[in-house]
Amino acid sequence: MKPLLLMVAFLLPPRAWAGEIIGGQEARPHSHPYMAYLLTQTPVGLGTCGGFLVREDFVLTAARCWGSPINVILGAHNIERLESTQQRISVLRAIRHPEYDQQTNLNDIMLLQLENSARLNRNVRPITLPLTSTRPSPGTKCTVAGWGLVGPYARTDVLQDVRLRVQRDQECSDRFDFYTRQTQICVGDPRKRKSTFLGDTGGPLMCQQEAKGIVSYVNRMGAPPAVFTSISSFLPWIRRTMRRFNQWGQTETPRD
Repeated sequence: MKPLLLMVAFLLPPRAWAGEIIGGQEARPHSHPYMAYLLTQTPVGLGTCGGFLVREDFVLTAARCWGSPINVILGAHNIERLESTQQRISVLRAIRHPEYDQQTNLNDIMLLQLENSARLNRNVRPITLPLTSTRPSPGTKCTVAGWGLVGPYARTDVLQDVRLRVQRDQECSDRFDFYTRQTQICVGDPRKRKSTFLGDTGGPLMCQQEAKGIVSYVNRMGAPPAVFTSISSFLPWIRRTMRRFNQWGQTETPRD
């Protein structure tokens, strides 16, 4: 039987905050100016996720980070401090992919339209999306950043990052029932203690200066590899959605 999956969005008990990436280190402050910290009200409490700015008025994240309301913090390093670089913006509209499946974790992608556009500067800047549908090949070194927990009691308030290698698809298909190479990427060497964990969901996989994936899920112990949504598989939906919702009166979620 394949191991239980851990959805790495993190529900916060009272006075608890998100922590660190497994096997990573503190990121150089504001070296990932596209990073977004999401505070989400869910039916079971306050949750946190990662995300990343793709345009001054849109953040990309995982569909499982949905809630209402959602507030976005941009320009943060220490999420427990009111840093002068931070911009806190409410989400006007959360647009999940219409074929997102909570049971299989497929199509785990969501766009957040911000109520106000971000003020772009050296600490707040959109990420570069891939121009083609090419997936990163096995062995490619990529970077993941986030504020996710390493365990139930380990925590940090500052952004962490870690370098991970893309794996062969079989490493994930052997471990996860619904993994599919068509829309997902397998990341993290199973022989090493480096991975994403609680609270990292929605953050970007950066490979060769482009956002190639979105943190989706890992097994319940946080052991690698982890599964990422492949951004290149959803580029038409991303572009179409941002065009449609550029018009403030639009309310219908576009479908493929």
